[in-house]
Amino acid sequence: MAATKTTRPRRSKVYSISLPPELASRAEAIAKAESRTISEVFREALRAYDVLRVPAWLERARLYGATRNPRGYTEDDLPGLIREVRAEERHRQKRVRKAG
Repeated sequence: MAATKTTRPRRSKVYSISLPPELASRAEAIAKAESRTISEVFREALRAYDVLRVPAWLERARLYGATRNPRGYTEDDLPGLIREVRAEERHRQKRVRKAG
């Protein structure tokens, strides 16, 4: 009886990408200089991209929020504001039900 070969499913996803020659050369040079694979170089580049992108997104959100707070509300004001908004919404829904 012949032994059956079991294969484990691949845990990573394979992509085929195109790079301009200068970027391809840079990636290959980095991989060679650091004795790493091209895949390792790209994984690290994506992780670094996320590390840079998140603070930029937070800064944009902070700037956006700063323009939307003309009364200077603070974090301590939030519970009261939430209660007010919810009360206004309940009141609005009652009016809609009465009118309907």
